[in-house]
Amino acid sequence: MNQEIFIGRNSAILNFSTKYCDTSESLLSSLAFKKVLSKYINLISNKNTSVFLFLKSNCTDDINETMIKLFKLLIVLDKNEIKKLDPNLTPLLSKEELMFEFIEGLYSYWRKFERYAIIRNKNTSLGLQNINFIDSLNSFTNLVLKTYRLVEENVLGEHHRVYRQLHAGVNAGLILNNITWKCPKEYSFLEKIPFVESIVLQPPFITYPRKNTRKGIFCENKENPIENLTLNLDNWICYPAKVGELLAFVYFDINFMAQGVTLCNLFELAKKEEYIDKKPDIIYMYGVKDFHNDMRTEFFKDIHNEIMIGYVNFNEGIDYFGYMKKMILTLHNLKMIDNGYLPIHGAMVNLTFKNGLEKNIIIMGDSGAGKSESLEAFRKLSENYVKDMKIIFDDMGVLKLDNNVLSASGTEIGAFIRLDDLDIGYPYKEIDRSIFMNPDKINSRIIIPVSTHADIIKKYPIDIFLYANNYEEGDELEFFKNSAQAKPIFIQGARNAKGTTSEIGLVTSYFANPFGPMQRKNETDILIEKYFDKMFKDNILVGQIRTCLGVEGFEKEGPEKAAKKLFDLIVK
Repeated sequence: MNQEIFIGRNSAILNFSTKYCDTSESLLSSLAFKKVLSKYINLISNKNTSVFLFLKSNCTDDINETMIKLFKLLIVLDKNEIKKLDPNLTPLLSKEELMFEFIEGLYSYWRKFERYAIIRNKNTSLGLQNINFIDSLNSFTNLVLKTYRLVEENVLGEHHRVYRQLHAGVNAGLILNNITWKCPKEYSFLEKIPFVESIVLQPPFITYPRKNTRKGIFCENKENPIENLTLNLDNWICYPAKVGELLAFVYFDINFMAQGVTLCNLFELAKKEEYIDKKPDIIYMYGVKDFHNDMRTEFFKDIHNEIMIGYVNFNEGIDYFGYMKKMILTLHNLKMIDNGYLPIHGAMVNLTFKNGLEKNIIIMGDSGAGKSESLEAFRKLSENYVKDMKIIFDDMGVLKLDNNVLSASGTEIGAFIRLDDLDIGYPYKEIDRSIFMNPDKINSRIIIPVSTHADIIKKYPIDIFLYANNYEEGDELEFFKNSAQAKPIFIQGARNAKGTTSEIGLVTSYFANPFGPMQRKNETDILIEKYFDKMFKDNILVGQIRTCLGVEGFEKEGPEKAAKKLFDLIVK
């Protein structure tokens, strides 16, 4: 991105390397302000509002230029001085209520954008390069507030009595860097796309994607969808993510900036030394304009370069973080299956009791099965007994069998959970570190950090392995005697869908995991046989926990009763 400002579908991106404003005059003179002002005036023009009719009838010249001229005067003069200086502006200042409405409308219009700032580590003449980036973001916020208040108060002729320190600047800032990596020649076009070096969030960070559910599965393409791809490279950014032990280069179109920035709460941002002159395990292209009307969500196994490729085209239907997160995890899981490891869709906690006892519990299940809710209810019951409760994974983990030793590890440092589920008090850290998506809609989501990367990639032994049965009543805990008895329950992957996807009612998915195992059933069947036999051989408790989360009337009582049974089992 080389332009001073990019205004996309619902976002505004400021390029601080091209232009950084440090005075009210430079702000009002900037191309960014002119574009925002022009779009707002065009908006009220199309609606033919009373404010627009007032401006139209009282501006002798172009409305945009007249308003910029007026605003520049208002930051240094009061309205009476302006009337004397330029009588042509007197009619605009004669109706305080309409000018006030226009200023408030413009200010609110700006704040409704998802607002970002980027800085490129390269030499430019007018940009911001050596000033502390965090300080610059704070200063820019204060500048916008100061300018807005000066203009409005000089129109009203009095000071405000209540000041609200809103985030009027940007919601997030990104420092981008050009780096070199071991790029195969067929992907050479990617070498010009900058990498995210660091991200500054200004919480609360709230985004409003067009969709709030995901549908379908990711399909394999026998041809490489990104080989020698043609892109508008100015519109692309790469987020280098650590997904478990794998390195993923996640490329996204800046029209989907919210999805790209949100990655920082879910996947560890890799350090420069971890990707410079390195080859990634995964390449994911999110939002490619290929002019297909249909949504394409595909993956390709590049055997020659040993890279898993993900591809999602530019489409309104993919404007949901689930398409970003789940494709990355699908690519990770396919790599794990190739390496002889078994991906698990579920949640895992490492519990350290005050008496020194340590237990590792995995609850497996597809979206909405009640795995996380049961663990939270368990945490509440055990507060007087548990010294530490670490979340190893909240959505996707992997079982590993190395040197005949079975262990489990995680993939993400964060959780992507339904806001509705927080009514139970989900055990996550400060809400003010979170990213919210569509908080006013059904299936609204929160993305919040829950663990460190160092914690999730450790190899943990397994004590209890359970399937989250949310669709039937019965004994809260049921343990299986052997692998033959257990496998059908886990493989069927049944659950009563809660609306987290487009599915409704009682549904099944192979091994409760449509993100890798479903696409590699034959290979996964072999791994399931191997790993379940090992669990029973090692005397690991394998069973199902009936959460009843999908049974009407038991949404809260079910997980609590199941957790009580699990707690009693562990501490007896």
